Amino acid sequence: MDSSFSLKPVRPADQAAVRRTNLALVLRHLRDGGPRSRAGIAADTGLNKATVSSLISELVDRGLAREGERERAGSVGRPGTIVELDGRGVGGIGVEINVDYLTALALDLTGTVLFEQRVALDVQALPVAKVLDAGAELTARALRECRRLGVVPAGVTVGIPALVDVTSGTVAFAPNLHWTDVPVVRGITERLTRRLGPPAFPIRTANDANLGALGEYAMGSVAGTADLVYLTGEIGVGGGVISGGRLLGGAEGFSGEIGHIQLDPAGRICGCGRRGCWETLVGLAGMLRLAASPSDPVHDPSLDLEQRLDMIRRRAQLKDKRTLDALAQVGIGLGVGAAVLINVFNPRVVLLGGYFAQLGPYLLGPMMSELETRVIAPRIGGCRVELSWLGFSAASRGGAHVALQAVFDDPALVPAGAERDSG
Repeated sequence: MDSSFSLKPVRPADQAAVRRTNLALVLRHLRDGGPRSRAGIAADTGLNKATVSSLISELVDRGLAREGERERAGSVGRPGTIVELDGRGVGGIGVEINVDYLTALALDLTGTVLFEQRVALDVQALPVAKVLDAGAELTARALRECRRLGVVPAGVTVGIPALVDVTSGTVAFAPNLHWTDVPVVRGITERLTRRLGPPAFPIRTANDANLGALGEYAMGSVAGTADLVYLTGEIGVGGGVISGGRLLGGAEGFSGEIGHIQLDPAGRICGCGRRGCWETLVGLAGMLRLAASPSDPVHDPSLDLEQRLDMIRRRAQLKDKRTLDALAQVGIGLGVGAAVLINVFNPRVVLLGGYFAQLGPYLLGPMMSELETRVIAPRIGGCRVELSWLGFSAASRGGAHVALQAVFDDPALVPAGAERDSG
């Protein structure tokens, strides 16, 4: 029998769950559809007008929605008040720990950047405890700025180039950081507690490339593309796949390690211990090795990565042969690996992030030539290659997005006005 026709009385707990579900429905509708009248929200969601009015009142009280101007003249019936997403008092924080830098970024619910900072750090050369100290301090700076702005944090998500057990918050294996079985969430939580007191919000960790794919899908140049392969070039190569509008996380959450597709069995030793992985051909370390001698300042991890890439870009603009040859070789390698992914996933877009985006104009020509040769489907399967606008902030934006998604899933997580003011 269809349970929707059950004659059992609805228990109060069930009513509360239904209301939370409807709150989330209306809040997501305001996010995705933009400002609406109550009548418009009722028509679009199928909820009755009285229920919508009650839900809107609660969202306003929680600081998640606000009432604006009345509808313009010409609409049928009495003009209604426009309701729009607010959420300026709620923030999500994304943190990225990578091989040679740390990043923290805070967004409010409307997508406004509240805090952003990247610091150069030679993570490979430091003990894990020192790295977690630095990550916690950068996170604390973001949290202090949120506090100064009167923003309540909804959560922190830490992105790491690693196989991540998201359930336990542990890095199982990070080949380029040389980390194994590192309890990142516990470490960051303990260090934040010493700085700011026990966090009243969840702290999570995830693969950085998967977070980057989510960040691009939510707010990048190809936002909303339902079938997307995101490739990020750092010291290694990471990737995230969006299929049918959903991130492919894998059975154990370990997806995204596309940089370890073996393309040259006789090639260089990779950080993972295997030979000829894709990232040995096209990762940042591989590109710099081809483009400059070991004593060149582009290899100096104490310099900000943007500075080092600017040096490469200027040399390319000046037609330096070694630089141009190195970038052409990387472009070919990108095409070889990306062709495998296009043949498997048939995405609408392959999006290049990280250093690939920074140096994209020099990589796209040889990459596209390789794709046209290697992709089985005609016209590269209808796929196009784009450069990310988010650059090195994609993973931290994705992390902030994940933290904020909890509010869109359950707006009741945000205290109502009186409770928020008293807290």
